[in-house]
Amino acid sequence: MTVGWQALKRYIQRDLLPLLADLRLAIGLLLAIAGFSIAGTVIEQGQSLAFYQANYPEDPALFGFLSWQVLLGLGLDHVYRTWWFLALLILFGASLTACTFTRQFPALKAARQWRYYTRPRQFQKLALSTEVSQGSLAAMVGFLGQRRYRVFQSDHTLYARKGIVGRIGPIVVHASMLIILAGAILGAMTGFSAQEMVPSGETFQVRNILDAGPWAQAQIPRDWSVRVNRFWIDYTPDGTIDQFYSDLSVLDQAGDEVDRKTIHVNEPLRYQGVTLYQADWGIAAVRVKLNNSPVLTVPMRRLGPEEMGRFWGTWLPTDPDLSEGVSLLAKDLQGMVLVYDQSGKLVSTVREGMATEVNGVALSLVDVVGSTGLQIKADPGIPLVYAGFALLMAGVLMSYVSHSQIWALEVDGRLYVGGRTNRAQVAFERELMELLDRLSAQTEALPLATGLSTSASSGA
Repeated sequence: MTVGWQALKRYIQRDLLPLLADLRLAIGLLLAIAGFSIAGTVIEQGQSLAFYQANYPEDPALFGFLSWQVLLGLGLDHVYRTWWFLALLILFGASLTACTFTRQFPALKAARQWRYYTRPRQFQKLALSTEVSQGSLAAMVGFLGQRRYRVFQSDHTLYARKGIVGRIGPIVVHASMLIILAGAILGAMTGFSAQEMVPSGETFQVRNILDAGPWAQAQIPRDWSVRVNRFWIDYTPDGTIDQFYSDLSVLDQAGDEVDRKTIHVNEPLRYQGVTLYQADWGIAAVRVKLNNSPVLTVPMRRLGPEEMGRFWGTWLPTDPDLSEGVSLLAKDLQGMVLVYDQSGKLVSTVREGMATEVNGVALSLVDVVGSTGLQIKADPGIPLVYAGFALLMAGVLMSYVSHSQIWALEVDGRLYVGGRTNRAQVAFERELMELLDRLSAQTEALPLATGLSTSASSGA
């Protein structure tokens, strides 16, 4: 048992972790995730079978191969909830974790540790090094303190550093990406999306689920409902739609109102993690009177395809034996209805509050009942994703901070100085030159050496 565990441990340390931490693997996974995410954006998600059969026929197939059968077989109708997409996210997260623990944490640990240079020849390995005939460590301490270096001094040696946050930045970036991945997986497993078309005055519960994760049942509201108090549309002077609104009330199980809001496009209602967006509209019914009859509510249905315009129609009998009747047609909620006879001839136009005579009957239009189209979503992973992106931006900014190190050694009346940085090389050279200018004062300093070979000639 112990031998097997040791063998597994060696395999993880020597083979698996280096493989997962490989930058090429991480880039490949990231490109695959990006590619499938683009596919999930381009291909409509969560639509009906009839939709995919109509838009992705077998002959001719899109790009010669992408038919509705291929699309559904690969799960491209719900990309973000397929097992292979979630597996890519998990594998990418494992790669980030392995890289963080095998590379980033050791790099941070090395940056936090230091050792003094006690021999002049050690300065030869630095990218920048020189020696001055006059100068003191005490003068260096004051200058470095002004430049926000953290200084460590022992006898005749000195070490200073700044920008350790630049080494922490990549770790923060990796952590933020892991948080984003966790939020995406949580949303895919527990989130849902639904659509409802609800007439004004009706109360509904979420029923028409379009897409849901395997653990989404807990998110679908069962103990509260929503009432559409009123739906209306504001029109511009030329008759086009300016904005449409829904006045919604959230009701508890006893029917009491616990929340209320008028929503419109880009201004949803949020309640207990569920968001209701204003997404569409329609005409549910017309309310009419025949002579002195009670108000009749006659349902209307959408007519024709979308490209031919938005029209709703119904048939209204004007005779008790249903032998005669008229067709009513409406295209918006501005209160105008067209009346056609049985032969399809336009016989009248009526507005709300007005009446017209058809087939010997006085037809009065009370109003046109609109219906609101609501898109309903719940994604518990969104707070994690937002927090991850905020942390990602902070980590990227931290990563741009230069980690700079300076060593100095005072021996035999001479001062050896050298340093290195991981970025902003020119700015670091200027900073080091300014330090040398202060040290040498009026004494001319030896030329600043750049590169290992030149450093060896000046710092030996």
